[in-house]
Amino acid sequence: MTQIKYYTQEGLQKLKEELDYLLNIERPHISQMIAEARDKGDLSENAEYDAAKNAQGMLELKISKLQEILGNARVIDESRLDNSKVFILSTVKVKNLKTNTEVKYTLVPENEADIKLGRISVNSPIAQGLLGRCVGDTVEIRVPAGLIPLEIIAIER
Repeated sequence: MTQIKYYTQEGLQKLKEELDYLLNIERPHISQMIAEARDKGDLSENAEYDAAKNAQGMLELKISKLQEILGNARVIDESRLDNSKVFILSTVKVKNLKTNTEVKYTLVPENEADIKLGRISVNSPIAQGLLGRCVGDTVEIRVPAGLIPLEIIAIER
C-alpha cells in the first residue's frame, strides 16, 4: 500500500529534478559503462561488468522509488492554512523559558528538514509539541535532554 506524503512546492521540485538527473544523466552513463565492460571480453570474470550491472540495479531501484514517491506526492496549499495556530509550514518564534533564549523554527515535511536552516520535521518532538498551539501558549516538550518549557511568541507563514 502506498502512502501519501506532503511536500512544499520547492521540495517536490527537488524530487523531480533528482529523478530527471537519474533518468537523463546517470542511466545513460551506467549503460555506457556496461557497454564498455562488455567490449572487454569474457563476462564471467569481468569485475567491471559486474560492478556496472550492480550499479544499474541500484540506480533502477532508486528511480522506481522516486517515481512511486512522486506518484503519491501532494503539495501543501499554504493559502488554506490558518495563521492563528501552529501547522505545517508555520514559522514559529519560541522562547525557551529555562534559558531565556529565542529561536525560530519552520515546521516542514520530514524529508525537507534542515536544522541548520531552522527547518524542523513536523514529526520531531518539538514540532509535535507546538502543533495546534496559539501565540502566548506555553508548552513543555520532552526531548532526550529532559523537559523544555517553550512559550510561543509569534506564528508566521
